Amino acid sequence: MPETSDSSRNVATVERLINAPASAIFDILADPSRHQEIDGSGTVKGVPGDAADKGSQRLALGSKFGMSMKMGIGYTMENTVVEFEENARIAWQPRPTQTVMAWFIGGRIWRYQLIAQDGGTLVRESWDISQEKQPWTVRSLRSKTVDSMTKTLERLAQVVEA
Repeated sequence: MPETSDSSRNVATVERLINAPASAIFDILADPSRHQEIDGSGTVKGVPGDAADKGSQRLALGSKFGMSMKMGIGYTMENTVVEFEENARIAWQPRPTQTVMAWFIGGRIWRYQLIAQDGGTLVRESWDISQEKQPWTVRSLRSKTVDSMTKTLERLAQVVEA
């Protein structure tokens, strides 16, 4: 689905109507162990080590969760849930766990909004770099990010509509 218009060059948004109730979609978004399953970028590799052994944790406002990532090289991000409204909105803000990387990147927000519609739920995913430490360093990734978000919503639909 095409990117929706946004007045800010710091926010990219895609949306898709998914034939499932918001609660089923939200359950996946609020479970970090399911993020690799729906990731359209191919960079999410799962919940790291000890956290994976503990099973899935249901996210809530202020929750922190780690995520193993790989984009060329492997790295780990610590995410903090910064917005949470059950079955309606969830957003997290990742920051690198490696000190050197933390000087240069971190602060973007991944946001999902769920809006009930006839026939399902409109899911809106946003990549918000307005709080990124150095937004100019990632702004060139916007087009690729929009493609990845579109694939994420496709995968999310496949999982919940199955």
